[in-house]
Amino acid sequence: MIVLKKGLVSLVMAASLAAVSSSAFAAPEGEAKVKEAIENTLSGIATSQADVKAGDLEAASKDILLAAQASKEFRFEVTERQREKATNLLKGARKSAQEGNAAAAAEGLEKALASFTEMKAKYDLTH
Repeated sequence: MIVLKKGLVSLVMAASLAAVSSSAFAAPEGEAKVKEAIENTLSGIATSQADVKAGDLEAASKDILLAAQASKEFRFEVTERQREKATNLLKGARKSAQEGNAAAAAEGLEKALASFTEMKAKYDLTH
C-alpha cells in the first residue's frame, strides 16, 4: 500500500510538472498578434506606395487606412510614442492622397515606412 501511494504521488507530481512546463515554454499568444500587426502595417504601407505610384490615390487612401488600423495592434512599450508619431504620418499621407497630392502622400508613406521598419527591428531584437 505504501509503495502504491508513493507511486501515485510521483505520477501526479510528474503530470503536474509536464503540464506546467509545456505552457511555460509555449510562445506567448500576444507576441504572435503583435508580429502580425507590424507585418500587416508594413505590407499595407507598401501596397499604398504602389497605389500612389500607379496614380490610384483612392485605393491608396483605403490601404493607408487599413495600415493605420493595423498599427493600433502593434503594442510594444519601448516604441509606443514612435508608433503614435508614425501613425500620424500615415494619417497625413491619407489626407494628402484624398486631396490629390501624390507627392506629399508618397513622402509621408516613405517616412512612415522607415519609422515602422525601425520599430520592427527594435521589437525583433528583444523577442
